[in-house]
Amino acid sequence: MADSLTLAGDLRVPDGVGPWPGLVFTGPFTGVRDQVTGLYAARLAERGYATLAFDHRNWGESEGRPRRHEDPQGKLHDLRAAVSFLRSRPEVDRERIGAVGVCLGGGYALKFAAFDPRVKVFAGIAGAYNNPYAMRGADLAPYLDVLERQDLGGPVEYLPAVAEHGEAAMPGDEPHAYYGTERGASPLWSNEVTRASVLELLTMDNMTGSDFLSPKPALIVHGVVDRFCAPEGAEEVFKRLDQPKRIVWVDAKQHIDLYDREPYVTQAVDATVGFLSEHL
Repeated sequence: MADSLTLAGDLRVPDGVGPWPGLVFTGPFTGVRDQVTGLYAARLAERGYATLAFDHRNWGESEGRPRRHEDPQGKLHDLRAAVSFLRSRPEVDRERIGAVGVCLGGGYALKFAAFDPRVKVFAGIAGAYNNPYAMRGADLAPYLDVLERQDLGGPVEYLPAVAEHGEAAMPGDEPHAYYGTERGASPLWSNEVTRASVLELLTMDNMTGSDFLSPKPALIVHGVVDRFCAPEGAEEVFKRLDQPKRIVWVDAKQHIDLYDREPYVTQAVDATVGFLSEHL
């Protein structure tokens, strides 16, 4: 439960005798738990970690309205509740909890871990470390028009999450290649997102977590080429962190390579396990 909302999640526990160190996962924009976070949670459970991949509020099988709406503060509350759940489980070592974020979840996990002393380590994979300074000059008026109509009783307005051509929250061939095909197909995912969610992406500040995380250990795993979550963002986070920290560059050429493609997922998992074995 988070703010009286029931969240749906999958707890994976390694074979053998625990308690195990625990990892909570948060993932890409519009993503649900049987896509990217579920894949990483399963792989890390095989490597000796109790993992919790869940649907954030408004998404997948979790409660919350409006449906398929990005709620930055709510997501941080969800992560807090997820850690509380992990720490309550007998299979989990409550003093050894880490936060792992992929894509947009990288920024959320960073900011969350920075301000929750129960979380001992952070790992970001292909992270989007949103910073409103990078969005200066963006035209926010159309999104405020949407919210004004909704404030006056109009319906929640949506647009496609992905589209190979035409308007979408994540336009173009690369997001469509994952979400718009069998590659990322999920009965929990729908190809729509509130228009107001785009305003949240433009105005959120998750980069600030890098100024407050240290001295907690931090791992950054990122592709050398990434058109959607720029390597420069990963470098900026790394620069602003103090030790202990590590950055691992993967020879991926697309952002979504680190969603499900080999050898990139295994490289990211190996880097994460190597870092966690030292710091968790």
